[in-house]
Amino acid sequence: MEDGLIIDDNRQTADALHQMLELLDLPTRVAYGSSPAMTVLGKMIPRFVCLDINMPGLDGTEVLAFIRRDPRLRKVPVIVITSDDQPETRQHVMSAGAQAMLIKPATIDALEDALNKAGIITT
Repeated sequence: MEDGLIIDDNRQTADALHQMLELLDLPTRVAYGSSPAMTVLGKMIPRFVCLDINMPGLDGTEVLAFIRRDPRLRKVPVIVITSDDQPETRQHVMSAGAQAMLIKPATIDALEDALNKAGIITT
């Protein structure tokens, strides 16, 4: 099974998520932004994606739309992790196909719960 994929342009946030996922025994790759993420997504089918929304260039909603359109990636679970706590953002990403949305800074407990609800892990 492929690794998970973290997509976030903030290195500190991405690296913290990477460490939390490693603690949960979930190996992950990190793409620091949407452009590197699109390259990685062209080469692998990740087990799951942790996706930031507010990024320069393609934002996370556009990356999510790409994932849901691509037949290879369509069923990959996506957990959105963002600082945007607006109800319309939550409604938009959930209707676009995300399995969960967490607000930054995500705790390991909230991340584990979202991964469990998405069927990525079982606790």
